[in-house]
Amino acid sequence: MLWFWRIRTAAQPPRLRPRGRRASLWLARVLTAGLLAGFGTIAGAQPPRPVDQLTLGAPGEVTAIVDGDTLMLADGREVRLVGIQAPKLPLGRAGFKPWPLAEEAKALLAALTLGKTVTPGFGGRRGDRHGRVLAHLFDAEGRWIQGAILEAGLARVYSFDDNRRLIAEMLAVERRARDARRGIWALDYYALRSADQAGRWLGGFELVEGRVLSVGLVRRRAYLNFGADWRSDFTVALDPAARRLFEAEGIDLKDYEGRLLRVRGWLKSRNGPMIEATHPEQIELLEE
Repeated sequence: MLWFWRIRTAAQPPRLRPRGRRASLWLARVLTAGLLAGFGTIAGAQPPRPVDQLTLGAPGEVTAIVDGDTLMLADGREVRLVGIQAPKLPLGRAGFKPWPLAEEAKALLAALTLGKTVTPGFGGRRGDRHGRVLAHLFDAEGRWIQGAILEAGLARVYSFDDNRRLIAEMLAVERRARDARRGIWALDYYALRSADQAGRWLGGFELVEGRVLSVGLVRRRAYLNFGADWRSDFTVALDPAARRLFEAEGIDLKDYEGRLLRVRGWLKSRNGPMIEATHPEQIELLEE
C-alpha cells in the first residue's frame, strides 16, 4: 500500500477558465485552500512517509519562483523539483510558446512555498548540468511539495534513471488527479495519446498507451513494437543499461508481448515514432 495524504476537496475540481496573472493567483488560492489543505491520517500500520525515504539537506527560505517546478532559496541555491514536469514557460527562449496552465502552475508553487522555509530531500543524483539542486521539497509542516502539485493536476511525473526514489508514489498521485480531470488533465494538450496516433505528437513529452505486438532484440538493444511495421509504427527502445535496470527489477521484457502499456517520454522520429525507456517506471502495465 502506498502512503498518501487524505485530501479535502469539493466534489468537482475548480474550472480553469480565468486567464492572466490575477486569474493565476486566484487559482493558486483555490487549489491551496481546497485541494491541498493539510494532511490526514490512515488507520493501521503506516508505510514509510516520503520524507522518511530520503536523505535531508539544509533547509532554506524560498525567495523567488522561476516556474512551476523551479525556485530560488535565500542562500542562492536554485532548486529543480525532481520527478515532476510542470507546464513550461518561455524563460527567455525566443519563439517558445508557454504551455497551457504554465502561469497557474507557477502561481501554485508560489502559494505553497514563497517566503517559507523548505527542506530538500535527496534519493538520487543531487545536481544537474545547469548547477541546479535536484530535490524533493518539504515545508515546515511536512507537506511534500511534489505530491501537492501533482494532486492539483499541475504537473506530470517526469523521472530519470538516476533519480528513481518515490516515482511509484508520484505516479499514483498523478493517476488520481488525472482520473478527477484536475488541472492539465482537463485539457487536450496533455491528453493520453494512443500508440497508433503517436506520430502526430513528435517532439513532445507524451504519455502513450497501446498494446505491444512483439518484442525484439537487435544489436543488444531491445524494442517493444506496438505495430506490425517497425519502420513506421510506435516503438519503445531500451539500450543495454536500461535492460539491466529492468532485469534487476525482475522484469522480463518478453512478458510485455500482448500487454496494454502506458509509456512516458519524449517522442522522437526514428523509424517511426519512438520513446527511449531508460528505467522501469517509464512503463506502466495497465492490465494484469
